[in-house]
Amino acid sequence: MAGEHTAQKRGHIHPISSLIREANGIFFDLGFSFAEGPLLEDERHNFDMLNVPKDHPARDMQDTFFMKGEPGKVLRTHTSPVQVRYMESQVKKGIKPPYRIIVPGKVFRNEATDMTHEAEFFQIEGLAVGEDITLAHLKGTLSAFFEKLFKGAVEIRFRPSFFPFTEPSVEVDMRLTGENAPEKLRGRWIEMMGAGMVHPSVLENAGVDPKKYRGFAFGMGLDRLALLRWGIDDVRLMHSADLRFVNQF
Repeated sequence: MAGEHTAQKRGHIHPISSLIREANGIFFDLGFSFAEGPLLEDERHNFDMLNVPKDHPARDMQDTFFMKGEPGKVLRTHTSPVQVRYMESQVKKGIKPPYRIIVPGKVFRNEATDMTHEAEFFQIEGLAVGEDITLAHLKGTLSAFFEKLFKGAVEIRFRPSFFPFTEPSVEVDMRLTGENAPEKLRGRWIEMMGAGMVHPSVLENAGVDPKKYRGFAFGMGLDRLALLRWGIDDVRLMHSADLRFVNQF
């Protein structure tokens, strides 16, 4: 009826969008700036400049979406190309390190989907470059992030690993402790991400002097982080567009 006001239902922020906002806020407080790059990437930035060999399995059609009719173009397989794009842009402007950026964004892998895997998903990438950066700075940064995100005490451990664009490379495990930790996660070591010290070749490819500067980088799946944060069982729900799922947040 005229003159009557009906109560309007408010919409809900998607859990991934909510997580991106929260992560950006936490890393902003730690001195990181937001950066982004194109979803349609060239092989040079997606692979070559990141020290990925020509015969690396990640370049295979099984893992990468190559663009038909556009030679050398791929849907980016990770957010790491933004690292070199950002450093390149700063060098061109004459801006020397320190650099600190955080890069949340969508990535694509040509693989089957199941409860824990999707062909498109979100990652968050971090990069810090300076004259005295060490693995200890990486560990401290990640500890601070996870403690803020999960609102509790956190332990971090590194395990040796290998990635073409970092040396040394590590797998990062997290364990939540204390009464505030979710019961399902409390006291368990959970693999969270890959990380390491930026490979000197990557710095050099981007125009940064590897003899003067060092850096750390890390990358993790935001979808996986959301599963842990809210106890979601199936990653496919994130991209289902089912309002029954979204309205819970």
